[in-house]
Amino acid sequence: MAKLEKVVFWYILLLLPAIVLGKCTCDPDDEGRNKKEALKYKMAALASILVASTIGVCIPVLGKVIPTLSPERNFFFIIKAFAAGVILSTGFIHVLPDAFESLTSPCLKEHPWRDFPFSGFVAMVSAMATLMVDTYATSYYNKKNLKSVVVAQSGEEGGVINHAHSHGSASMMANSESELLRYRVISQVLELGIIVHSVIIGIALGASESPKTIKPLVAALTFHQFFEGLGLGGCIAQAKLKTRTIAIMVLFFSLTTPIGIGIGLIITNVYDENSPTALIVEGTFNSASAGILIYMALVDFLAADFMHPRMQGNGKLQLGANISLLLGAGLMSMLAKWA
Repeated sequence: MAKLEKVVFWYILLLLPAIVLGKCTCDPDDEGRNKKEALKYKMAALASILVASTIGVCIPVLGKVIPTLSPERNFFFIIKAFAAGVILSTGFIHVLPDAFESLTSPCLKEHPWRDFPFSGFVAMVSAMATLMVDTYATSYYNKKNLKSVVVAQSGEEGGVINHAHSHGSASMMANSESELLRYRVISQVLELGIIVHSVIIGIALGASESPKTIKPLVAALTFHQFFEGLGLGGCIAQAKLKTRTIAIMVLFFSLTTPIGIGIGLIITNVYDENSPTALIVEGTFNSASAGILIYMALVDFLAADFMHPRMQGNGKLQLGANISLLLGAGLMSMLAKWA
């Protein structure tokens, strides 16, 4: 009997590592695959995401048509606070955890991928790079516009007093131009961060052949893109861009995830989400995207709007913006259960 117990003991001891490792297999998961049924859900996802993205990004842009949505109205601050919560949650709850999961996958070599937190490092560098681009672009255009306005004002007005007046007027005009240019830089950098993440989402969805995986993602990603569209649309509205530029930015955002799904459909047969190359690329790009989104949400959305004189002087607006922020972050966080 004792001999039998020893045999069982050594059998379990030798078999246990194999059981543990078996759970972390890097082979493609063939269970639940149904290419034909999965294709139906992919088409549904493509259509619903396209529509939701377009509606979401267009709502704030329609400020000229719908006065309530105008950037000059207090309600616009409420919308932007909600959008900021969505974008902040996207960075912290959706994108960054995915990046950590990819770059710490057992399918990657232990060295160097588990020797250093690459996801957090790339996100940090990305956030700092966004700050630098934001600062240098705004500073460059500020100096350029101030110089041109001073020259124009000085040429129109003569005399010392008039010259001093021209500098005051030039300074006011330059400040207005500076704010506008800042909004333009913000809208473009934010779109870049969102597009990178959206392409990765689309490719992963399009390449999957499991209806069980795709089905819950359809609704979750539809809401995801709608909310992100609200945030981006708010920035575009404040940037007061030309109609053609607005149309191009709206089109890019709306089509990015569907294009990603299309790419995923094309590479379905060769794409392996557990391959080292796919994991490294996805993890790195998701980390960079997370850094951009977190920086933009905290600095360019929340800090700028919550410290704005209009917000500071209106208690009801502050309360509404805080509730809207928590609601946006909360709803987007809930979606992490399915996407």
